[in-house]
Amino acid sequence: MTTPVLDGAKPVPFWCDSPERPAPLPSLECDTNTDLLVVGGGFQGLWTALKAKERCPDREVVLLEAGRVGEAASGRNGGFVSASLTHGISNGHRRWPEQTGEVERLGLENFDALEADLSKYGIDCEYERTGKLAVATKPHQLQELAETHQLLSQYGHQVELLDADEVAERVISPTFLGGMYERDTAALINPARLAWGLRRAILELGVRVHENSPALSLRRDGHRVMVRTESGAVRAEHVALATNAFPSLLRRLRLRTVPVYDYVLITEPLTPQQRSAIGWDGREGLTDAGNEFHYFRQTADGRILWGGYDAVYYYSSRLAPELDQRPATFAALAEQFATTFPSLRGIKFTHAWGGAIDTCTRFFAFYGTALGGKVAYGLGHTGLGVAATRFAAETTLDLLEGQQTSRTRLSLVQDKALPFPPEPLRWIGIQLTRRSLRRADNRGGARNLWLRVLDRFGVGFDS
Repeated sequence: MTTPVLDGAKPVPFWCDSPERPAPLPSLECDTNTDLLVVGGGFQGLWTALKAKERCPDREVVLLEAGRVGEAASGRNGGFVSASLTHGISNGHRRWPEQTGEVERLGLENFDALEADLSKYGIDCEYERTGKLAVATKPHQLQELAETHQLLSQYGHQVELLDADEVAERVISPTFLGGMYERDTAALINPARLAWGLRRAILELGVRVHENSPALSLRRDGHRVMVRTESGAVRAEHVALATNAFPSLLRRLRLRTVPVYDYVLITEPLTPQQRSAIGWDGREGLTDAGNEFHYFRQTADGRILWGGYDAVYYYSSRLAPELDQRPATFAALAEQFATTFPSLRGIKFTHAWGGAIDTCTRFFAFYGTALGGKVAYGLGHTGLGVAATRFAAETTLDLLEGQQTSRTRLSLVQDKALPFPPEPLRWIGIQLTRRSLRRADNRGGARNLWLRVLDRFGVGFDS
């Protein structure tokens, strides 16, 4: 079946399809030494390098990126910035209710500090502190939003519960039955421009960045740690791992995360008539409240980004460039968009892309050290990591420096995510979970025995 609205859509991320994309930096072609080596040039690696230089300007820092800075998950995501460190307050509260207040406080502090850093370093990434609107599209989701509203209010967040008419005053769709608006916990960015801005900032601070330099191995080298690439090696006093969706250099961590493929469409710019038909003057970031949820937002030039729903895991944690395109998912997303905004049916999509993000069984980052404290990591951010990666960078540096801080004392830092099972059990379990989540969406939110067992152990699969 053809989908005319997708004809001619570029198979590349909209954010990266820009003349502003910086030229590549040289790969590592020789052996070198440094105080701190950062492996990974996504948000977490970039923030780690930046904060390391802020803490100690004389510290030598090298960053290795397997491809180009900002070309993977950090540069092609939806551009939602969330203050949450736990993939939503409900997820964290279920695990450590006694620490919820402290976690929420630190999350908001980190969120505000990210905004301050953008100003400090002159990073123009189209930052908009719009807040976030979660909408119910099925009746049972109204109760779920009410429970989340109560929890957010309990911990001092600026949050409103909205009925269908109040949601329609913000955004017009026949599918929205109600919603919840968070004023203080969300913003929007252009993610590629954030990555490129952080890249510029760390270069100006003296960080040596090598692109197209995949790290192949990690081992002790006397009192140092050595990381090898195809054409050279880096010997470092300390190493910060920020590889996330990609296989960890520490083999013991390879069952702790899996890559999940997420897919996104973006429309052509809306006309004034089209904009008037849907309202949305507040430019809030939106998500619907389903298990298989959509996220959608406006861009600076008046397009709508529409993604999510079909979180796909490929057997044996497969990663491959050809998996970035999935025509069946794009067609489903296009039809779901038209159902949500029938006044925009027929609008063309100019870009259609996908790619892997990391997820872990608790849906937010876990932390640890290796090789006697010489190596530290934060992995498993899942889908709300834009701001949380900054927190992870600070936490990773705390761990490398042996500091006891308000971050490292948290249970979310001290506890680990449970591992996924090996194949084929991993694939079977994830597929069963996906089918069960879809069934719950279609059966009034009722969770079957499999989901209840996962809930009991605090594990799952999500994007």
